[in-house]
Amino acid sequence: MRKHIIKNQKYHWQQSSVRQKIFLFYKKFFSYKIKIALKIKNTLLRIRTCTVGIMSQMHTSPTLECSRAHSFFKKEMLFLALSFAMLMTMTGCQLGSTNGDSDDALIIFNYGDYIDRDTIDMFEEETGIEVKYEQYVTPEDMYTKYQSGGINYDLICTSDYMIEKMILEGEAQEIDTSDMNYLSNIDQKYFDFCQTFDAENQYAVPYFFGTVGILYNTEMVDEEVDSWSILWEEKYKNQIIMENSVRDAFIVPLKWMGYSINTTDQEELLAAQSLLMEQKSLLAAYLVDETRDAMISGDAALSVIYSGDATVAIEENENLAYVIPKEGTNIWFDCWMIPSSATYKEAAEQFIDFMNRPDIAMMNFEYVWYGTPNTAVYDELDEETQEDATIFPSDDIMDQCEVYQYLGEEMDSLYSRLWKELKAY
Repeated sequence: MRKHIIKNQKYHWQQSSVRQKIFLFYKKFFSYKIKIALKIKNTLLRIRTCTVGIMSQMHTSPTLECSRAHSFFKKEMLFLALSFAMLMTMTGCQLGSTNGDSDDALIIFNYGDYIDRDTIDMFEEETGIEVKYEQYVTPEDMYTKYQSGGINYDLICTSDYMIEKMILEGEAQEIDTSDMNYLSNIDQKYFDFCQTFDAENQYAVPYFFGTVGILYNTEMVDEEVDSWSILWEEKYKNQIIMENSVRDAFIVPLKWMGYSINTTDQEELLAAQSLLMEQKSLLAAYLVDETRDAMISGDAALSVIYSGDATVAIEENENLAYVIPKEGTNIWFDCWMIPSSATYKEAAEQFIDFMNRPDIAMMNFEYVWYGTPNTAVYDELDEETQEDATIFPSDDIMDQCEVYQYLGEEMDSLYSRLWKELKAY
């Protein structure tokens, strides 16, 4: 029986003499911080003790005691101020040494917890290229920071519709694949899906993919789950969780009514909003990351969820099952892209190729458990994993799925307004 592997992000300090020196430096550094903190603590105790003594004598000689108090507090508070300043300065130096930019580093921007960090260490050791790795939460967060221009990112992993947006804005560079040894490991059918947002497959290389579907508890739901319509069943009131994401939430009513998830028809979107408003009284909550834990613990009967989270939940609770409704859903792709800000384009292309190497791609698959487009990895998986439709949906199911497209600023504003109205309803 396959078990889901959740690896800790570990840094092997002992493997490098340089890292050993850094470790010893920080060991001394933190010991000094502890000493300063103890001095501050002792000072505060002295202030407290003296305050009690002074206050007890105030009735006998108020003028003298006030003078003593002023002198004492002035001296001790000066010491406190200097101690805090030194402590904050040391902390600031620590943060600066961790997050400071390097002129020679390959700067990568990716979703949080979306790569096995050991693979980055391996890339650095094998190529001699230093990597500066940053993380973000949503594509919108990434785009905002990218547009600020503070950092020249060399490589970004992000979602389909955001890649399309950046292509249209001239913020993406064509990827030169001529020197890549492992690009052929990516199944062509996934490149075909990516043509929805990258028409000539010039700007994006698939990293992981997944779907949005329904996770349900077989002990709490006693009927077949094959349609989005079940999320409007009165008998499951307060046992339904929806995705707290505007486009992922709108998938549900749009597909149920037979509309495209990329519709720009205002009447269709208003009809979808109306259904979501009708549904709202039945919901336990709108959640994202917390959905998985709520389903594992049996706090809800049904939820809209991402396939990777569903995979983890099912392995924690055998009473859970995942289904893609017959009306279809979204299939999403997270891809590597090289932004126009890139300084080290060739190094970024080298990193993409490294990610497609079979052993590296397998490490990342076992870390995140989303669908991998890498055929070399898929071929090495056991039959149970290959046939797990939560991770690898069949071609028939995938044919019913749509990839998100960037709909433009006007539609972004409309979606935002409809979402705010729904939340306030």
